[in-house]
Amino acid sequence: EPIDPVRYIANRSSGKQGHAIAAALARLGATVHLVSGPVTIPDPEGVDVIHVETAREMQAAVERHLPADAAVMVAAVADWRTANEAGQKIKKKPGESAPTLAMVENPDILAGVGHSDRRPGLVVGFAAETQDVAGNARAKLEKKGADWIVANDVSHAPDGSSVMGGDRNHVRILSRSGIEEWPEMSKEQVAERLAGKIAERLLEADR
Repeated sequence: EPIDPVRYIANRSSGKQGHAIAAALARLGATVHLVSGPVTIPDPEGVDVIHVETAREMQAAVERHLPADAAVMVAAVADWRTANEAGQKIKKKPGESAPTLAMVENPDILAGVGHSDRRPGLVVGFAAETQDVAGNARAKLEKKGADWIVANDVSHAPDGSSVMGGDRNHVRILSRSGIEEWPEMSKEQVAERLAGKIAERLLEADR
């Protein structure tokens, strides 16, 4: 989210997990539209990639691709943006105090999809938490209208490394029927397993 032409608000998410899931679904034969924020990793093969920068751009791109069989909402979208983006670089002036940034709330893309009249048959959200992972994910499941929430503790990986930007993940899948705990594994393995679970759910819905 831009502050001025030079500075912006961001987070530590690398996009690796979302890109891996898109690639895994494509390998299973799905037509995949990946709405990706700014990342430094290559676009996955066999996937239609729509590049965006801001939450509002992502919301518009997602809405353009509804309805769909499934929506997997992995992106770590900024909760807030600056109320007034500066047209020129904000300059530091001697003797002046630091500027104050007024913030406004960004659209809740997951909730918008979960409660849409064009809602996909399966809505999967992600919850990156640092405390009370299961409790916060359960609340998100109910509030956002999702079918599943893939929750993980991003404070640190089991080996002490960073989850956000790293290559491994330890997730649990929450649904209205309970919690499914997965062992710690690579993000590629998480993607393959989740893609298979999504495919099974969609096949069941078609029976």
